[in-house]
Amino acid sequence: MAEEYKIQVKNITKQYELFKTQSEKLRSFFALNRKPIPHFWSLMGVSLTVKPGETLGLIGVNGSGKSTLSNIISGIIPPTTGTVDVKGDTSIIAIGAGLRGNLTGLENIRLKALMQGLTNQEIDNLMDDIVSFADIGDFLYQPVKSYSSGMKSRLGFSIAVHVNPDILIIDEALSVGDDTFYQKCLDKINEFKAEKKTIIFVSHSLKQIELMCDRVAWIHYGTLRQLGDTDEVVSEYRQFTKWFKGLSKKEKKQFQLKMKQDQKDFDIDAFQNELIEEKQKAEPNNPRVASEVKHQLYGSVISEKMSGGNVLLTWAVLLVGLFLAGVNVSGHSVSEVIQHPSSIVKPVKHLDLPGENK
Repeated sequence: MAEEYKIQVKNITKQYELFKTQSEKLRSFFALNRKPIPHFWSLMGVSLTVKPGETLGLIGVNGSGKSTLSNIISGIIPPTTGTVDVKGDTSIIAIGAGLRGNLTGLENIRLKALMQGLTNQEIDNLMDDIVSFADIGDFLYQPVKSYSSGMKSRLGFSIAVHVNPDILIIDEALSVGDDTFYQKCLDKINEFKAEKKTIIFVSHSLKQIELMCDRVAWIHYGTLRQLGDTDEVVSEYRQFTKWFKGLSKKEKKQFQLKMKQDQKDFDIDAFQNELIEEKQKAEPNNPRVASEVKHQLYGSVISEKMSGGNVLLTWAVLLVGLFLAGVNVSGHSVSEVIQHPSSIVKPVKHLDLPGENK
């Protein structure tokens, strides 16, 4: 019997291209860059499941991919490869996540709640509770861009927990704010745990992780280094951080550079071949292993670049548009320009207008 889960990610990777300019980014979208763009793999083949009613902690040093993974699960960003299966509605709490800077706090409450599928009547019924929990006073009527990080966290947390999601994703949202608000957040999270809601909790605070989480995933420079019981994984992570702190400044820098270089050198084709070999060993009589693995990696992924066919179609539409514009300006008919292409640069001296006497 297959294991029951609320969230399942398989072979998730995420590649970021390191553009220097906006024009480079635009050319890359249309596949027009002559030189290859440097890239960086934030995630390199992460697979894990989260059980219904479980609180899973995500730990790891800065830049390891924790927030990238939580954003992929919540649907904010797409993966480069892999599958994400989320059974339920998610609500992510991160400092400023989903808040529009030019809108007031009150307007952001309504916008985010509407995006979560609530009706205006349901939002009106929740409004007093959301405002009271956030407790940001008259700043509620000011643009969010004027808020401190703590106030953004207060507002975002309050909205997220009151729309009653199936899955709550908390990304460092408890790292700012005062003790009073922190306790309110803990109480609300414990309410969710009592209701058997599924929670993903991203934090650098190991004490918070130990207090709240049933299991922990240690994301280590783009890979899943360890997944297991909270006490076991946190203990291993503490040993790693103790080892790292014991290094000299030069050794720390060398270690970090090596890890980052590994993320730049990751070969997605080699990773795919490894998956094919593993599946072939498990299913030696299956002739479709390679195609099945490719489908698992790319079948549900939305490309962030135009395909070759779409690039050709775009150029074809552009050229046809320019041709028709030129014909219109020249004053000749389309058939005449087709028969005599040079006429497109020789506009007629006089256009016959409707109703004009000749």
